[in-house]
Amino acid sequence: METQELWDEQTPGVLRLPSGRLVRGRGLRHALPSGAPTPSYGLYLLGSRPPTVPWDSRWLRWPDFRLPADRADARAALTEAWERAARERVEIACGGGRGRTGTALACLAVLDGVPAEEAVAYVRAHYDRRAVETWWQRRYVRGFATG
Repeated sequence: METQELWDEQTPGVLRLPSGRLVRGRGLRHALPSGAPTPSYGLYLLGSRPPTVPWDSRWLRWPDFRLPADRADARAALTEAWERAARERVEIACGGGRGRTGTALACLAVLDGVPAEEAVAYVRAHYDRRAVETWWQRRYVRGFATG
């Protein structure tokens, strides 16, 4: 795939990873503002299948306030999102945009070189101060580096 215009870092919800990759986190309960840029790829973290979108997307079964149903699939999906973020507008989203989305963004930060024990703080500082809502989500991020 050819490189395309990436996210504007000033777009709400956009997180810059240390490598320079930009990823947008979002809550699906909040409609995109009129005229807001759309992703070229979305990873949707929900307990049930999300509505169809006009861009390339993947659903990862991940119930609210919980962890991914299939951790191997989650690792593959998050790795794909991180790889695609180097050349595409990638969006990571759950219902509210904080717990599951924050956890996934912290895992992307780990893939990008942030030490696992610092990844939640990184996402809270650069994305949403309330990201990663539960202790088991924090524990999942700390263990993400080791597989």
